[in-house]
Amino acid sequence: MNQIKNGTDEPETSGDIHTRREILSQPALWEEVYDLISGQSAAIEGFLRPVLEKGNVRVILTGAGTSGFIGDAAQGTLQKAWRRPVQAVPTTEIVTQPDTVFIRPVPTLLISFARSGNSPESVESVRLANACCDEIYHLIITCNGEGALAGTAAVNPDKAYCIVLPEATNDKSLAMTSSFTCMLLSVLLVAHAADIKSEFPKVQRIVEQGKLILENQFLLESLVLKGFERVVFLGSGEMLGIARECHLKLLELTDGRQVCMSDSFLGFRHGPRAFVNENTLIVYLFSRNPHVMRYERDLAGEIGRDARGIESLQIGGAEELALPHSSRIVPEIDPDNAYQMIAATLVGQLLGYYSALHAGIDPDSPSTSGSISRVVQGVNIYQE
Repeated sequence: MNQIKNGTDEPETSGDIHTRREILSQPALWEEVYDLISGQSAAIEGFLRPVLEKGNVRVILTGAGTSGFIGDAAQGTLQKAWRRPVQAVPTTEIVTQPDTVFIRPVPTLLISFARSGNSPESVESVRLANACCDEIYHLIITCNGEGALAGTAAVNPDKAYCIVLPEATNDKSLAMTSSFTCMLLSVLLVAHAADIKSEFPKVQRIVEQGKLILENQFLLESLVLKGFERVVFLGSGEMLGIARECHLKLLELTDGRQVCMSDSFLGFRHGPRAFVNENTLIVYLFSRNPHVMRYERDLAGEIGRDARGIESLQIGGAEELALPHSSRIVPEIDPDNAYQMIAATLVGQLLGYYSALHAGIDPDSPSTSGSISRVVQGVNIYQE
């Protein structure tokens, strides 16, 4: 059995090199990211303040695949912090129908996320934004300073700012792990650039939470070894974006062999619950908001009473929530710490990692058919 104990030991045998290291490195990298954003906070604030002070400015968060889920997870937090309309739109939608995304006379801040910055959609989304908006500004967050996306910021530096994360965040494996959590942390910190020092204790807290999840790897691996036919990730609000990323991670790392899905707690009631059979694992990514958690607990309680004995994994939640057939990882929750969603992402990464190992798949290169790749291939850009 391949195991990583306490986040430090090497597996007995493994064909992977990068994925394991990139997952385990994240708590330390989050501290590096905080230091980087803190060091640039004055420049970031100087760029963003005049843009956000425009009364009718809108903010669009964009990326493709995993990078797109950063926007899903961050949208609500940024909208509360900035009190401006914030919308998550993947680059794959911008490229195909920009006229439904951009509003020409409305000042727009496009925040682009990309690991390599070399996917065709990333660069084309910037070009389309420039063409479709009379007043456009760009904030680029990338793990690759040599990528094509980073290069677009140099074209008009007065209207663009590029944050290049530490090289270690530029995952070498196919699946994005540290790149996702570090870009997500970056944009959340950017929203507090004016008072960055007050955010440090919150970042320290998620470092502790991330380490706690890594210390529970044996639990996550033991769930994988049960051989569930299906896995469901549920989350509300910001955690729905995390649920989608966990779903994708499990799908990618098992080369599509693990049947899985994601949804919101309330949305799951409206049809998708039919996906569940007696051999399903449901992963509850509970909200940090006590009001939201009331709705989540109702659903979890109903499923816990299902005569089929549905198994579940609880991440977060309240200590008094006892469910049958359920495992738990319950870090101490701070309702005011939005960064906590980042640590929860490690659950999907580790489930995907162990699922790959026990299916005989190399986590670094899980796509045996070559249908997916580290930088997307085969996308032709067409211009009207």
